[in-house]
Amino acid sequence: MVTESKRWLALALLCLTGFMIILDASIVLVAIPSIERELTFSIGGVQWVPSGYALMFGGLLLLGGRISDLLGRRRVFIAGLLLFAGSSLLCGFAWSGDALVFARGLQGIAAAVLAPSALSIVMTTFPSGPDRNKALGIWGATSGVGGTAGSLIGGPVTDGLGWQWIFFINVPACVVVAVLAPLLLLDSRGPGRRGFDVAGAATVTAALIALVYAVIQAPSSSVVRTVLWLLMSAVLFAVFVVVEQRSAAPLVPLRLFRSRALVGGNLITIGWGLAAFGLNFVYTQYAQLALGASAVRYGLMSAVLAAAAVGGSMIGQHLVTRVGPRAVAFVSLLVAGAGTTLMTRLTVTSGYFELAFWGLTIFGAGLGAGTVAGSIASLSEVAGEDAGVASGLQNASFQIGGAVGIAVVAAVAAASTSGRTPVALTHGYRIAFVTVWSFIVIGLAGCLFVKRPLEIQRGKSGHMKAVVAARRPS
Repeated sequence: MVTESKRWLALALLCLTGFMIILDASIVLVAIPSIERELTFSIGGVQWVPSGYALMFGGLLLLGGRISDLLGRRRVFIAGLLLFAGSSLLCGFAWSGDALVFARGLQGIAAAVLAPSALSIVMTTFPSGPDRNKALGIWGATSGVGGTAGSLIGGPVTDGLGWQWIFFINVPACVVVAVLAPLLLLDSRGPGRRGFDVAGAATVTAALIALVYAVIQAPSSSVVRTVLWLLMSAVLFAVFVVVEQRSAAPLVPLRLFRSRALVGGNLITIGWGLAAFGLNFVYTQYAQLALGASAVRYGLMSAVLAAAAVGGSMIGQHLVTRVGPRAVAFVSLLVAGAGTTLMTRLTVTSGYFELAFWGLTIFGAGLGAGTVAGSIASLSEVAGEDAGVASGLQNASFQIGGAVGIAVVAAVAAASTSGRTPVALTHGYRIAFVTVWSFIVIGLAGCLFVKRPLEIQRGKSGHMKAVVAARRPS
């Protein structure tokens, strides 16, 4: 029998893991300029450091959830911790750009196993009701803090100890959690004896890698080569659909896409992933390479975005129960667009409070409210037996959108830059900020699918509060 105090200690352990996973997605952005200076990368190759993690994380997230359900959630959780610790060591000791990208891919695989197993253990540790909703709220808030902490922790660590330590700090945390996990965490398995859809996971991940590679190499490759990579990606996506149609245990049952709300909610989420990661990546480059800001100063400058996102998510949760997710998502996307527009006006002489502070604050507020609306919309028409896969799909959409968003804005910036002077770099970054508007348009298109306002009665709001808590913006 699990005591009450043991439950909450288990939650603390799981939240530390969730914090670490989100932190690793955001903290690396602060260190990108330092990493690029010290390691050898091909043209545009440094983009794979954040994108490789996000691609493997998003592409294998659903498979990771299936593995934890079938093999035992605690066992898979501990194995994921050990892989995360080992890959973090490889990242810190990376001797070249290729070695770092490889290690970041391993980190993404570990995160794809850790995240769903940790959340599943939270769900099985706390019975349905107020305690579970409270636990999910703490889990979601911890993830939000992880996104903010990436900017605040990454700067001092990178400037004071070196970029390697943004990876080394994961190791002691993983060891502590792995030692305590058998003592505090319950083990459980999902129902049934369904198999693993390895073919589906492999084809969709390969399709995404081909797509990102085509975008990253576009500025320095011939049109023919770029088109061939895009065609390869399209073929692999088509193969994925065929695999899912024939699989006895598909990663994503295609019948889910009959729900307009699910399609619209995931389009909104993809739009936010594209925009949030893309804008963050460009702003990192602008602040540190064009303005010459230190990693510490950049961290302080960008933290306002994450803080505004947390505030926006609280407001969005309040509004969506009254006016529905479509209206909240639509307005929040336009708000983020206004913030993006301010960012397109940045110059090498722009003062931080003149444009960037307000641009990041406005964008962050829209991001927080909009991701809440997108997550609720995508799950509003999903049956209980499909809730797990639909939630995993929605989280994967955000991560995959982020990987593609970074690739697109980086390619646009590279193609629009004629030199390495601050003025030339800023010109390219301004064009890249304009590109973020195209991502926002994708989210606006998703709003068209969400036709009916979602009415959440006060007495039946527990599930939606859990959905909101489990998907705080990072």
